[in-house]
Amino acid sequence: MSSPRPSRPAWLAGCGLVLAAALVWPALSGQADPAGSGPTGSAPAPAAAPGSTTSEPWATPSRPTHETAPPAPTLPSPDASTTPSTAPATPPRAGTALAALAALPVKGRAPRTGYEREVFGQAWSDVDRNGCDTRNDVLRRDLTAYTLKAGTHGCVVLRGTLEDPYTGDTVAFVRGQSTSSRVQVDHVVALSDAWQKGAQQLPFSRRTAFANDPLNLLAVGGAVNQRKGDGDAATWLPPKRSFRCAYVARQVAVKKRYGLWVTAAERDAVRRVLAACPGQPLPTAGEVPLGGGPEEVPTAAQTPSRTTAAAPRANTQPTGGGGATDPRFDTCRSATAAGYGPYESGSDPEYEWYQDRDGDGTVCE
Repeated sequence: MSSPRPSRPAWLAGCGLVLAAALVWPALSGQADPAGSGPTGSAPAPAAAPGSTTSEPWATPSRPTHETAPPAPTLPSPDASTTPSTAPATPPRAGTALAALAALPVKGRAPRTGYEREVFGQAWSDVDRNGCDTRNDVLRRDLTAYTLKAGTHGCVVLRGTLEDPYTGDTVAFVRGQSTSSRVQVDHVVALSDAWQKGAQQLPFSRRTAFANDPLNLLAVGGAVNQRKGDGDAATWLPPKRSFRCAYVARQVAVKKRYGLWVTAAERDAVRRVLAACPGQPLPTAGEVPLGGGPEEVPTAAQTPSRTTAAAPRANTQPTGGGGATDPRFDTCRSATAAGYGPYESGSDPEYEWYQDRDGDGTVCE
């Protein structure tokens, strides 16, 4: 009789259980097993490339199955002062320069071809028919402590004081050939600028009114007026910053009155100025009354005389053909440009040098 088969030791059965667990657990957890196989259902890891310093294929670190996204940056909380508003901009108030600016046409600058001073009429005409030329009207309006020339019905200013609106400087005005130009009357909207922005389409009478409109005229220092030239708001603004709002508002008012346009650059420049004063109203201007100051007989330095005139030119007559043969200036234009005129019949000997075309007793007006 054969002997009974010996039973399997208990420790061997325990080892089998441990081995089974070791084989099953990696498959369940999705991790590579020691033999180099990938997760369940994946292909075996490739062997090391020839020449690689790694001898075991599983020694190469496996890529993680996913990456953690970097934390989102912390943004500052919105601030009312820096966050753009989605609300529509408030429309400018009626009657303000901003409202009038928004209504002006915006076009390119037309050619300057054909522009001459004469296309705006005679310089400083008496368009309001008050018996006084425009230049003296503006001087009486803008100067203080002025003295008038006797016998001119309260028209001609002999001297006065100007607080220059463009610079803030105080300028003494004394009428005379070498001194009158220290105070000049500026066209706020320059004639050349107006010509290139619609004035050439206006009738001659309307252009003459434009050149003599008190709304478009300011007495200013001669030096700053020369620096301005015919610039618009995009190229020139008064050095005195506190006057810029009133200055551009006057330009807008003039262009509105005469149907002129602005360029895009000019519009933007005016808008930038008015941003600091959105309630700036449009200015107005009326007729300037005669008189307003004491009168005196002018001195020799204030009135051209025959004794100080240029050498006589025989057999020559001035433009007017008044009969004299030795005028101080050949034309009224030359006389007014130098600060002289108007000349009254019966009180100014210069009256005889020029022609009184309208018969009102005044020349070079």
